[in-house]
Amino acid sequence: MEYKNVMLVDEEDNFLGEMEKIEAHEKGLLHRAFSIMLFQQTASGIEILLQKRADDKYHCSGQWTNTCCSHPQENMPMQMCLEKRLDFEMGIKHQKLALAGTFTYKEICKGGLTEHEFDHVYIGDFVPTNISPNPHEVSEYAWVSLETIESDIANQPDQYTPWLFHVIKITKDYIQKQQAA
Repeated sequence: MEYKNVMLVDEEDNFLGEMEKIEAHEKGLLHRAFSIMLFQQTASGIEILLQKRADDKYHCSGQWTNTCCSHPQENMPMQMCLEKRLDFEMGIKHQKLALAGTFTYKEICKGGLTEHEFDHVYIGDFVPTNISPNPHEVSEYAWVSLETIESDIANQPDQYTPWLFHVIKITKDYIQKQQAA
């Protein structure tokens, strides 16, 4: 299930129209996106599920990123977009996701395209299930501690997608607030 269009938005996330995905990335136009981050509590602390993007992805190929990400579609409820994409990329079903925050960024990505996104970050406490990544989307996956990933992004930023730093920050803040409640 590959989406062909993105929803163009303004800085307030107001819908402006649709555009073909590659064209929007070539022009660096602001568009709506979502990132999903699943986590689990282990004896050694919080671990997050990362994926390594497949080598034939149109941008950021071979880089590590959040559990799943994509672009919502105009005529599809966000929850449905999240569920379908998580299943399509990672083969993961039935996860409860909560909106943890949003951010906007603009970065030139590996592959020469520009990501300029108003990104909605959804977080979920992993409900054990099969993980069977789509090999056209994902080459590897790993559970990594928050501390390890923060340190590694600082030391090897080219190994990670440009939006992951922001997603990690929102994820960490969300988990800390949940644990404090």
